[in-house]
Amino acid sequence: MSERIDTIDAVRGFALAGILVVNSMVFASTWYGSGLPSPDASTLDKLIEGVISALFELKFYLLFSFLFGYSVTLQMQSAARAGAGFLPRMLRRQAGLFVIGALHAVVLFHGDILTTYAVLGLILLALRKRGDRLLIGLAVVLIAATALFWLGIAIWQAGLPSLDQTDIARDRILAAAVTWRGTTAEIVAAHIGALQDFLPLLLLLQAPTALAMFLLGYVAGRRELFAHLDSLRQNWKGTVMWAGLLLGLPGALAYAAGATLAPGSYFETAGLALSIVTAPFLSAAMVFGVVQILRHPAATGLHTLLAAAGRMALTNYLLQSLLLALVFHGYGLGLVNRLSLAQVLLVGAVIFGLQLVLSKLWLSRFRYGPLEWLLRALTRFSFSP
Repeated sequence: MSERIDTIDAVRGFALAGILVVNSMVFASTWYGSGLPSPDASTLDKLIEGVISALFELKFYLLFSFLFGYSVTLQMQSAARAGAGFLPRMLRRQAGLFVIGALHAVVLFHGDILTTYAVLGLILLALRKRGDRLLIGLAVVLIAATALFWLGIAIWQAGLPSLDQTDIARDRILAAAVTWRGTTAEIVAAHIGALQDFLPLLLLLQAPTALAMFLLGYVAGRRELFAHLDSLRQNWKGTVMWAGLLLGLPGALAYAAGATLAPGSYFETAGLALSIVTAPFLSAAMVFGVVQILRHPAATGLHTLLAAAGRMALTNYLLQSLLLALVFHGYGLGLVNRLSLAQVLLVGAVIFGLQLVLSKLWLSRFRYGPLEWLLRALTRFSFSP
């Protein structure tokens, strides 16, 4: 395996860890993201929520999206080596990804990203022959337009009369917790219902920002960014790290302040608008920092474990949802709203630690993860051993 692919897998494994942190908060508490603070939240819980808002929300989702766009160029190279048609392969791959994602959304987690990636991937395929300058410009426009939209929402919110609907919202939040502890039929019905509520956020925030990162990742893949890491570090490390510190971090802190101190207010929405613009800078700085750490001889073991998890990203992403559902929903322990955020993070750490070890053990015997093997078979329309 080339150093380029190994590094991509390791960064993908790192992104999986960040996605697990955010998703575990969603599984663990019906208060999370509701616009109301949990009445049981301790000072430590509020601090943890602020850190997650600043360093995890948006950042790892963007990173995962960037890597998806990059991987399209690897699929193109694979098809060229095999002398196979690229477009039929990718259309089958996107269809398979959509089906897997739809099942994931209905059964385990309505915040699924796979269906979004499957649909947006078609747009990327349609634009794959366009020049880099156009794709980069379109990505910038998508991010700017999304940020301006949410800034407009914040301004609109600021002009609204103050209405106290706390009691109604609290009743819904508590009722949702009872539902998530319910039977399988109740949980599936709740996921289907939640998809309708999640759709506006998907269309107006996640989809356009994900597509922007698809485009940037695709351009990076065409230029084989991960094949020139030494050159990038020499020429761009300082610029990227300073941009992350001076642009990305203040935007992240502003959003975290709104999310923790004034949830549901125009202040939080304005912070979100700022974070949309600045989050890519912080994500890029994180990648540079992580790659620098993983290339150190002392981090060889960690690099190997993260790369193994990244090679099985699809399997591990769905496994995270399955294990979180078994811990927090009626499928298993039903602990939703019953753990502190520190305990939730501990659960996430245990899950990811298991994934690192199991991924390494699995790939010591098999070439692909189970779902990677299935998606590869659908992509190539042939089943390999």
